[in-house]
Amino acid sequence: MTADEVKSLLSESFADAEISVLGEGAKFEVSIVSDAFEGKRPVPRQQLVYGALNAHIQSGEIHAVTMNLKTKTEAA
Repeated sequence: MTADEVKSLLSESFADAEISVLGEGAKFEVSIVSDAFEGKRPVPRQQLVYGALNAHIQSGEIHAVTMNLKTKTEAA
């Protein structure tokens, strides 16, 4: 799986977000700035991202994801 493929998957769930994905193979570093994280603590934010990637994590295409997740206010 490529970083662009992971970014495409995340874009489906986070339409109005700023998304950056680095990595290759099965390990990726994901940065997302989205208002979807507003009012959510870190674990629920991560769960939203895992939800978008879950099928690929279960299949083994994605093994590890490091996340930096912020709201637009936090990123400003």
